Amino acid sequence: MPSDESADAATPRRPRLTPPIADVRRAVRDVLPAAGRGSDTGAVSGPGDDRFETRSALLDPQTAPLVLVALSGGADSLALAAATAFEAPRAGWRAGAVIVDHGLQSGSADVAARAARQARELGLDPVVVRAVEVSGEGGPEASARTARYAALDAVADETGATVVLLGHTLDDQAETVLLGLARGSGTASLAGMPARSGRYARPLLAVRRATTRHACRDAGLEPWDDPHNTDPSYARVRVRERVLPMLEAELGPGIADALVRTAAQLREDESAFAEQIDEFIEEICEPAEAGIAVSARALAANPAALRQRIIRHVVASEFGVSLTRAQTLEVARLVTDWHGQGPIDLPDGVRARRERGLLVFSAG
Repeated sequence: MPSDESADAATPRRPRLTPPIADVRRAVRDVLPAAGRGSDTGAVSGPGDDRFETRSALLDPQTAPLVLVALSGGADSLALAAATAFEAPRAGWRAGAVIVDHGLQSGSADVAARAARQARELGLDPVVVRAVEVSGEGGPEASARTARYAALDAVADETGATVVLLGHTLDDQAETVLLGLARGSGTASLAGMPARSGRYARPLLAVRRATTRHACRDAGLEPWDDPHNTDPSYARVRVRERVLPMLEAELGPGIADALVRTAAQLREDESAFAEQIDEFIEEICEPAEAGIAVSARALAANPAALRQRIIRHVVASEFGVSLTRAQTLEVARLVTDWHGQGPIDLPDGVRARRERGLLVFSAG
C-alpha cells in the first residue's frame, strides 16, 4: 500500500490561492456566465467539492460552450489561461487555447510549442497552434494584428468557440489611450479597447500587468518575455518604458488608472451617440444615385458633435471609408458654410456634394 507521501507526490499540486491569482480568476469569472450545467443552485463549488468534480467530469464536449484563450506565452495571457482553466469548468464551459505563431522572430515555432505545452499542462483542450504570414502592409504592428485576428477568427469558427479571451491589461489600455491622444484620433480612439466586442472579451482590463506576472509566479508558471516588448522602435514600447513612467514621476501615481477611467467615460459617451445616430439616421437619409443622401437641414439643426458623427457614420457604413477629422470638417462645411462650392473628393473615390438641400455621397 503506497504511503501518504507517495500518494501526495503523484497528485498534481494545486497552486496556493494568493491575491494575484484570485484577482485574475475573479476577472475571468465575471465574463463567463454560468452555462447552467451540473448545478441547480448555480453556486460555485471548489476543489474537493463532489459537486464540482461531478460537474467537470460531465461536461459534454458536444454541447458545452467553448471558450478559447488567445495565448502568447507571456505573463498576461498565461495567467489568463491558468485562471480560465480553473474557472471555466465551474461555470459549465469547456476551455481551450489558440496560439498564433507570427513567424517574426527566430525560434518563434519553439515559443509557440512551449505555450501549447503549458496550455495542455493546465488542462486546456483543444489547443491549436496556427502559423500566420505577416504581410507588413500598414506597418509591422498593424499587419501582425490583422494576421493574428484573422487566425483567431478562423480557429474560433473551426472549433465552434463562443468566446475568445484576450489578455490585454489595464496597462495596455492606458497605453492605447495615450497613443490615441498622440495621434489626435478622436474620442473613438481615446475610448480604448472595449471589454467585449463580438466574440472577443478582455477580462483583464481592470488588472495591472504586475498582477498577472505575480499570478504566474505564485502558480509556478514561467512566462515567455517577448523581446518586441522592450524594443524602443515600437511606439507602444516607448509609451510603456518612458512616457508613462515620466508622467507618474511628474504628476504623481495613478496616471494609468486615470487614463482607463477616462476611456470608460468616453466609451459611455460614444455608446450614447451611437444609439442616437441609429435612431435618427433613417429619418434623414434617402437613396441617391451610386450612393446615399442626407438632409442638409437636419444636419444643420444638430450640434456639431452629432452632425460630424453622422457624416462619419454614413460614409463608413455606406462605403467602408473612415474619415479623418479634417475631412469630416470639410464635408460639414457643405452644411454649415454653404456658398455654392463644388464637390469634395474623399478617400477611395467617394465624393460629397451639396444638391437641392441634400448632402449627397457617391462612389466613382
